[in-house]
Amino acid sequence: MKSDIHPTYVDTKVTCSCGAQFETRSTAESGSIHSDVCSQCHPFYTGKQKILDTGGRVARFEKRYAAKK
Repeated sequence: MKSDIHPTYVDTKVTCSCGAQFETRSTAESGSIHSDVCSQCHPFYTGKQKILDTGGRVARFEKRYAAKK
């Protein structure tokens, strides 16, 4: 097995857009990760509906499709 080919594994702080934070280990060099959803705010886990911002993607698609007509 080759040595020194794997990235370093460091303690990482994960912050969700809802404000929840937890620590894990990751190869992220900055030591922090920002997440859009987590188990505390994801609709599957909470049972509540939450609208995720996908409007920008739809608008871009419609803009490209309209340009070809």
